[in-house]
Amino acid sequence: MEITDFKLYLVPPRWLFLKIETDTGLSGWGEPVVESKAATVKTAVTEMMEMLLGKDPLNIEDHWNRMYRTGSYRGGPVLMSAIAGIDQALWDIKGKYFGAPIHQLQGGRVRDAMRMYSWINGRTPEELGAVARRVAVQGFAAVKMNAVEAPLQYVDTPDKIAEAVRRVEAVREAVGPAVSIGVDFHGRVHKPMAKILAKELERFHLLFIEEAVLPENIEALRDIAPLVATPLATGERMFTRWHFKPLLIAGHVDLIQPDLSHAGGISECKKILSMAEAFDVAAAPHCPLGPIALAASLQVDASCHNAVLQEQVAWINGERDEHFFSLLKNPEVFDLTEGRMAIPSGAGLGVEIDEAWVEELSRGGHAWRAPHWRHEDGSIAEW
Repeated sequence: MEITDFKLYLVPPRWLFLKIETDTGLSGWGEPVVESKAATVKTAVTEMMEMLLGKDPLNIEDHWNRMYRTGSYRGGPVLMSAIAGIDQALWDIKGKYFGAPIHQLQGGRVRDAMRMYSWINGRTPEELGAVARRVAVQGFAAVKMNAVEAPLQYVDTPDKIAEAVRRVEAVREAVGPAVSIGVDFHGRVHKPMAKILAKELERFHLLFIEEAVLPENIEALRDIAPLVATPLATGERMFTRWHFKPLLIAGHVDLIQPDLSHAGGISECKKILSMAEAFDVAAAPHCPLGPIALAASLQVDASCHNAVLQEQVAWINGERDEHFFSLLKNPEVFDLTEGRMAIPSGAGLGVEIDEAWVEELSRGGHAWRAPHWRHEDGSIAEW
């Protein structure tokens, strides 16, 4: 079997899909993208695929190493996201070749279904509370929210902290103690304020605090971790096992969040989660992307004992995203039962992409860009 061709589709709202074709008729799908940089990653995928044409798609580990190691400049979001999407597609082909879901080729599943969490949004504490209550009624046992809806300066005023506390308090009052609440600082909070905010929120018994500081400032976790018992989570902007290694060795993280479309794909994230298990660290893969990325995440979740939660955007604020599901011929694969999603059991990734619809949507492409925030003094703020 040989790789003969590939296709790339820019799919709204902000996704990039890859299809790899072979001379046997088998094909595989991947989702290589960096939000705001889809066109850049598209070029990187094209460059990498040139070295794989004519090769056996089953030799995934060799292909991964060739893409990663045959260049002096390695890692980073663009190159690792390109590798990630290619890796997903190769695993999809391999699963179809053997007639098995990917997790069966990686040791088999350790769970039948994965606990999911739902994002909740709201402009006011009251809106957030109402949304959280609706999501809980639908069966989700965990929600995640942004800690702040406006940028914080390195040091800021007490009213900003008070507002963040009111937001979380409203959600806790709405859902009670049976629902877990994850709070995402999103890198919007710098170390001085992160220390204060983490302590103020501890009384709500949070599931985790995510990205308490930017990954560039990851050493600051050593100052935050001793202040609170709340589990600290990070990793969505970390891209290789070598990136995660010092984080795990330092011992200040309780939950890692690698992204299957950014951190080298199925091959690399399986290794990252296994590394974390050796440090007694849990995993909740990051996935604010499309159905291919979610399917890849679930395949890794299936065979990793320390995978405890999975992010998804098929439902946000308790509302089903019909556009997300329209891309699939088998949308039932992502059905929810009491906030859990069954591990896909079909061959490969377990999802069937509606290529005709994907192609139609991609005709207009997209140029999604992240918002740009500024502080009151005019300086750029973290988003």
